[in-house]
Order: sequence, then C-alpha cells, then structure tokens
Amino acid sequence: MIGISEIRAVAERIGAHVVRTPTVTSPGLSSLLGVPVTVKLELLQRTGSFKARGATARLLALSEAERAAGVVAVSGGNHGIALAVMAAALDVKATVVMPRSASARAAEIVESAGASLRLTDDMDGAFALMARLRAEGLTLVHPFDDPLVIAGQGTVVLEFAEDAGEITDVLVSIGGGGLISGVAAALRALRPGVRIWGVETEGAQAMSQALAAGGPVPVALSSIVTTLSAPAVSRLTYDHVSALVDEVLVVPDREAVRGTLDLADHAKVWAEPAAGCLLPAARRVLERVGDGARIGLVLCGGNATTQDVMNWAERFDLR
Repeated sequence: MIGISEIRAVAERIGAHVVRTPTVTSPGLSSLLGVPVTVKLELLQRTGSFKARGATARLLALSEAERAAGVVAVSGGNHGIALAVMAAALDVKATVVMPRSASARAAEIVESAGASLRLTDDMDGAFALMARLRAEGLTLVHPFDDPLVIAGQGTVVLEFAEDAGEITDVLVSIGGGGLISGVAAALRALRPGVRIWGVETEGAQAMSQALAAGGPVPVALSSIVTTLSAPAVSRLTYDHVSALVDEVLVVPDREAVRGTLDLADHAKVWAEPAAGCLLPAARRVLERVGDGARIGLVLCGGNATTQDVMNWAERFDLR
C-alpha cells in the first residue's frame, strides 16, 4: 500500500516538471447540485490530464540503462499523451501503444511529441503488444500498476487538501485505478473523515467487477470513454480501492457526455467524459448522504475535442 510519505517524496521530485493546478469553488456547479462544490482542475495540468504526474515520477526514476533503451506505454489516450510529452521533455525515447478507438487528436499529440506510435485493433491487443515490446527490452511505464505512478497521481491530493475548504465527499474517475488509489491513500492520511467515491462508465467497469469478484478479472469493453477503458485493474489498485474507497458507482455513457456538457455550461470548463461522469455520480451520492454534503470533484482531464463531444452529443440526442 502506498503511504503519504511516498507521495510527499514523489511530489518533491516532480514539482519542477508539473503544474500545481487550481482548486476552486464552483458557484455554477454548487447551484446545479444544490450543495457546495469544489473542483480540482487537473484538466489544466501539463498534457491536459493528471497523467503527467505519474508518468513524470516513473521517468525520473529510470536508470541510465533504462533511459538508453527507451520506454513503452499502453494507453487509451491520456497516459500516452503524458508519456510522450514528458519523455520528450526529459530526453527519453518513448513508444506508445494505443487502440484504434483512441481519439485521432491523442494520436496526433503523441506523434508530434516525437514518440513512436503503434496502433492495435483493440485495448486487449494494445496490452499484448506492450508486453512484447517490454520483452524486447523497453522499460514499461504502466498507466496504473506501478507504486511510483500511483504515488505521482496521489500528489493531486497534497494540493487539494491544502487548498480546499471543508469537504465531505470526493469523487474520482476510475479506469485502471491509478488515480483513485493515489487519491485515496493521500486523503485517508490528510482528511480521514472524507468519503471517497469511485466512478466508472458502463462498459468500462474493471474495478466494480473486480470488487464483485474479490479480485481483478478481465472485462469486456464497450464504453465510448476510452480513457477509462482498462481491460482489467491490477492487484495493486484493487487492494487500494477495496481497502480505502467507500463505493464505486457506474454511470451510462450518455450521462457522462451530459456531464461534460453540464461542466461546460455551469462550471465553464472543458472536460472529457472521463470527468463528466462525476456529475451524474455526484447526484447519486447526494441522494445517499443528504443535503449536508460538501462535494469535491477531481476533474481528471480535458483532452476531448469539440468535434468529439459534438459527435457524442448527437449520438445520444443531447443537443
């Protein structure tokens, strides 16, 4: 289990390379939900998502031999963007493996940063190719199954706990579980009374299915939210979530896209559905805990294009 000391140590190492993102109260979301809402704007992070934190933590820990050989990552979008950009900044050769369902914009950013992009038919194939490249000598920078990456993601909460006022409930999106594992580890140390809720989208339910099964299991992926689409969580992230998180909620893709539109309309921020899913989940949390809640939302990323969101809105008849 990752502790607060590891998270603080990583924060010291990566501080010069990442952005201390704003933590702000949102009058618009507070009005929309009917309770005070505070947001952590990780969509303003370098590379457009929290993923820059964990990727940088792992890259800075490479040995000289590992740096010379290069690194590889598998990603539905944001981890690949983060690795490509941060590896270029740190002069490390990177290969990013992505499924063809990942956004064209994400692939474009990866290649423009100078990384080698490898595309596969699906996420299962992406993980398989990543394993082969690792066997050939590249060093894996895993999106979530790595203590350093989890500690890097947990640095979000060092800032949030210092900057936010009173919070009763924090909601965090889950893909493979790296972000919520780091967030939960830090929150339990710094704000132990806060309830922690994970949020997945239907068709990307690796953590909720793992919790139901008593451990990580492979899952079928069908969500449009590729940045949350892990084929399975890891034992490491499962252990953190099962021990530290109050509950994992699952929302439909349509509600996640509606959440993205609501964040634009009411919070005045451009988020991707991986963050948009937090709003419908927050409504469900409020049904459980009542009007005394003070909500915190970790808005994990904003790398969806306007065209992406317009297409999803049309698909779900949300215009």
